[in-house]
This record gives sequence, structure tokens and C-alpha cells, in this order.
Amino acid sequence: MAWHPLGMRAAWFAEIEPFPSAVLAHHYPNTPNLGDMTKLGAQVLVGKIPAPDILVGGTPCQAFSVAGMRQGLTDPRGALTIKYVELADATDYVRASRGEPASVVVWENVPGVLSDKGNAFGCFLGALAGEDCELQPSGKKWPDAGCVYGPKRTIAWRILDAQYFGLAQRRRRVFVVASARNGFDPTEVLFEREGTRRDSPPRREEKSALHPTLTAKGAGALDDREAYVLEEAKGIRRTSVTEWERCQGFPDDFTLIRWRGKPASECPDGPRYKAIGNSKAVPVVRWVGMGIQKALMK
Repeated sequence: MAWHPLGMRAAWFAEIEPFPSAVLAHHYPNTPNLGDMTKLGAQVLVGKIPAPDILVGGTPCQAFSVAGMRQGLTDPRGALTIKYVELADATDYVRASRGEPASVVVWENVPGVLSDKGNAFGCFLGALAGEDCELQPSGKKWPDAGCVYGPKRTIAWRILDAQYFGLAQRRRRVFVVASARNGFDPTEVLFEREGTRRDSPPRREEKSALHPTLTAKGAGALDDREAYVLEEAKGIRRTSVTEWERCQGFPDDFTLIRWRGKPASECPDGPRYKAIGNSKAVPVVRWVGMGIQKALMK
């Protein structure tokens, strides 16, 4: 959704959750879904799947979220972050052997990764940069934005909030852009030069209309306050799936698909809420993609 308007096309997906996989198959039937991401590095190395120009993903954030157990890399979901680096390394190895420029790596996660007690972000940066040990922050946690110049890759990161990209949702996420490509500077993607800016923050009176961060919980438990809104005339009501889609920048009914042999009209709300909560904010990703395109054209 974010990068198709920019002329980019996915070579493959790697999704294991059944419902999101069905959404991908519905909208992009000609793009293979390879499933388990941990197996893809080996497939890239032997030429079974393409080594893409851009590798983009977001390994599971629950291990680093303040709403979760914060087990970091000791959680199997957090350990997938290192597998993501292995996939990036395999991609660049194959591209180099063919005389192709290194890939651009994009990664997204929750801000909690910056303060993970096990220094998960430092481990990720060290592995991505090509250092032989984890990197350490200068303070108690990693800053909201920064860059690292390593022997293998240059890396930039920055927290971006969806509310400043035209969406009615407070959603702060860490975006990382890294590459070993000659002449490509990730800082030019994530940091504006002086005199340029993104959408300005909402005015004070507009903030009351912002939805809290969407999560994978969806409209499940009755005490899940994120699933409800207060209207002056109607009182409290459940936030609709369509409103969630709009809060992430998706078209209405993007997740309304045939599911388990039943027509789209009978698609349950639960898996839709979860899929939307686990997705990325479309305008934010589009902004990152535009920055990558601009940097690659230099």
C-alpha cells in the first residue's frame, strides 16, 4: 500500500499468520508468500529466491513493548531480530557476488526497544553494522534518533509518529534504515535538511480526536480502552474496524476478505483488528520510501 504508488513491487513476502497471509494473497495474488523468515537466508544464498534491492520488515515487537513482558532477545520473538540481520547479510553477499550494489535495509519496531534492559537495540545495531560486539548507548537508553557508521553498514534510526503524517492516531515507532551501498547515506532518508519539515503537529484542539496506538489486541477484552470511543451524543461505542483501517492509512474494507471459505460479508472483526494493529502506518512508510528513492537517485 505504501510503496506501490512509488513504482516499487514486492519480490516476495514472509508472513506466517493465517489472516494477514490471506489479506496479502487477496490483494497481491501474484507475489509469493514464503512464510517462515528464519529459513529465507539459506534460500537467498542458493538462489531459490531473489536478493532484493530493498529488504523491509518489522520483527515481532511484543518482546520489546512496554505493554509486554520486555524479555527482549531472550524472547524467541525478539531473537528473530538477529535472524533478520542474517537475512540482510545473505542478501548483500549474493548481490555482491553478482556485482550488484548492496541492499537497503529497513526495519521498524516499538520505541521500547530503545530502553530494553538487555540492550536489544545495541545488539541489533552491532550486528547490522558489522561489529564483533553489541554497541552501547551513551546514556541509560538509546536516543530517539541517531546514526552509526560501522565497518559493514551505515545505519540511521528515528522515532516517527503517525499523527504527524496525516493520521488520527498516536503511533510512535522506531524506523531504521541501513546500507552498505556506496554513495547511499541513510541519514538523508530519515533526517530532513535545515529548512524542510514534515507535516506540522496537530493543534491543541485537534489532539482530542486522536486515537490511541492501535495494538494487536483489537476490540477484544471489555476493559480494552483502545477499542472504544466517547461520542457526545451517543456515549461510548466500540471503535469500528473501518476506523482502525483509516487510522493506519488503509482504504476502507482493505481487510474485508473471504476467510475460511466464507464470503467477505461474513469476515469476523477479531482477526481484522489484530492484523491492522500489527501493521505499519501507510503514510509513514511511504515517506520513508520516498526518501529512499530520492537518496538512490543521487
